[in-house]
Amino acid sequence: MWQAGAMLGAARSSVTRALERSKDKVRYDYLQQYSLSTYQLANPALLEKIDKLFAYNIGEYISLPQLVVVGEQSSGKSSVLEGLTKIAFPRDSRLCTQYITQILFRRNLQMTDRKITASIVPGPDTAPERGRLLRDWHDLDTQSFTQIMAEVQQLICLSLIAGDGLPAFSSDVLRLEIQGPDEEHLSVIDVPGTFENTTPGVTTKEDKAMMDHLVLNYMNNPRSIILAVIPANMDVATQKVDQTARDIDPEGLRTLRVLTKPDHEDKGAEQTMVSLINGSSSQSELGLVLVQNLGRSKLQEGTVDQDKAEKAFSHSSPWSSVDPQKFGIQALKTRLQELLTSNKLKAAKNAMHSLSAEREEPGQQRTYLLDIITRFQQITQNALTTNYGISDEFDKYPEIRLATLVVTWDSKFGEDMAAYGHKHEFDSEKHPINLPDKNELADNMPHPLTEEVDHEEKQTIQTRKLTTCPELEEVIPEQLPVTYPVKGQIEPWIKSLYLSSRGFEIGTISPTLLPPIMKTQSSSRPAIAHGYIADVITMVHKFILRALELACPEPKVRTRLLTVTMDDLLAKYSRALGQVDFLLRIERTGRPNTLNKRLAKNLHIWYAAILANWILIYLGNYMDWIVLELHNTLKAYYEVALDRFVDTVYMQAADFFLVMGEESPKSLFLSSFVSGLTEGQLERIAGEDVGLKRRRTQLKKEIQELEMGRSILI
Repeated sequence: MWQAGAMLGAARSSVTRALERSKDKVRYDYLQQYSLSTYQLANPALLEKIDKLFAYNIGEYISLPQLVVVGEQSSGKSSVLEGLTKIAFPRDSRLCTQYITQILFRRNLQMTDRKITASIVPGPDTAPERGRLLRDWHDLDTQSFTQIMAEVQQLICLSLIAGDGLPAFSSDVLRLEIQGPDEEHLSVIDVPGTFENTTPGVTTKEDKAMMDHLVLNYMNNPRSIILAVIPANMDVATQKVDQTARDIDPEGLRTLRVLTKPDHEDKGAEQTMVSLINGSSSQSELGLVLVQNLGRSKLQEGTVDQDKAEKAFSHSSPWSSVDPQKFGIQALKTRLQELLTSNKLKAAKNAMHSLSAEREEPGQQRTYLLDIITRFQQITQNALTTNYGISDEFDKYPEIRLATLVVTWDSKFGEDMAAYGHKHEFDSEKHPINLPDKNELADNMPHPLTEEVDHEEKQTIQTRKLTTCPELEEVIPEQLPVTYPVKGQIEPWIKSLYLSSRGFEIGTISPTLLPPIMKTQSSSRPAIAHGYIADVITMVHKFILRALELACPEPKVRTRLLTVTMDDLLAKYSRALGQVDFLLRIERTGRPNTLNKRLAKNLHIWYAAILANWILIYLGNYMDWIVLELHNTLKAYYEVALDRFVDTVYMQAADFFLVMGEESPKSLFLSSFVSGLTEGQLERIAGEDVGLKRRRTQLKKEIQELEMGRSILI
């Protein structure tokens, strides 16, 4: 005993010194008022903040923790509240409470007597002027709760007698604060009793709908603990309150059933009720608590101590066999505090878990970053091997299906280049064995220096399919539109180029003529290639952003990682664009050349057809022969060069520099990156900021205190 006292004293002194050093005045005052030896389970500072939020209707917009007492009329709900508050709730044979009551219990060791303070919180639909009037009303230190209720009923203009035309219910809230040296820290919401049938001149269908809405609104709050008050002499399963609670909370994780009026139970059914109460505990339900109801007159007279009366009743048969932890108002208070503590403890642990591992030291910071990098590489590996079934993340975030996205864009790139990469459509109908008759040839072809070829109206296509991320705008070039290839004008175009470029050669085509024709014919390639590689860069970048988000849930660390690596990322994207420019320069400014045997095969077929029809060619127009030769040579080489260009852009610029290569962006996020960081860099990237450190310290203390309080109950 002495050792325990010494340990508590040492702990109290240690915490006090720490708080004094940190000048945390609020926590220091709290420690002075509530010593560790008299620790209360529900955090009063937290409850006071929650109460203030309720006073300003913040509960309309966010979920706040609360105990909600619900029950049908005449269920004994008022008796339960009387037992908790030790004051008499007024009973009306015609109608129960007509508005919501919030009851706040506060222990104040500096007080010698109990003090009750009443105020009104206007409902969310209350007019501003009336709301100010209600807020100004206070009843200080009143011992007559019946008097308070009557005054409030008049103030909020509720019906007093049948047929007076006033509303039967209100969304305004009576706030009752009970302070004293012997109070427990609890916050309870009492909602009006539900009813099935309306009373003529008293309640209407609209009143019933309003009450159902109010009750459900409080019960649906996922952070509420539902106290379902049910008479013991009724079948629990048939009670509407119980059915509603099961619908809202099917697993019973936040519903505590309170059985009342045990002395009204039929003699033959008492043992069944005892068995129900004792067998109610399970992992999925909060169970049952049985309370005895005392008459209002006894409470008002003060002649009966409820705790003693319940204790005496619990010794009678068959109630003596009920588990003591499930019988009486004190057991209910203890159970409520335990539930509050368990909920807060769970929330605190979840909050602590969300903060990730502690990382104040360089070793902790390095381990933390290595875990992020490992997770990032796992996501990347699965994304590139299409191992999408390993995680639901690939279904939730399509942008991390990187391999599929890139392959799809590769196919689109090839299709776009084949369809739009040339200026003029080739004459696919022209075949060397079907040369035109010389009488069909036009001798007056327009000269390129004097006449323009009348092309059809041009339409444009967009070379980009994805929206550029803002941080990539300085790297990715502006999108350039591409016009549709011109149809039916390639031969006049080739002839005009030939006429404007021929020299003194006899019977041959100048070798200098094919390069400019090839360059003009492939003039749409740069825009299509840049659009393709820009889209792949965007896909890769969006993948990196999402993969980092999944690997590193802490936004600040993720932002710091991106800040440190962004310059290198942009440099890698620029290298991919530079590789495209390099390939374009080779294809469009270098001399046409290839080792692909398909070109020789295509030309061989063409020349064989010429030899088989040499008489037609000899008798034909020489100029058309030149145009035909240029057309077919250009077509044969263009097809070979197109396949080569598409492959090299995909393999080198996209696959190597952006996706799979050792120099791709994913190479920035390797363990070698972390191992190369200095202690200063580790602190800047992975170090905890002041707010996070303070939050971690606060949660540690809260968890420790809640665990200690929970152990006292258990």
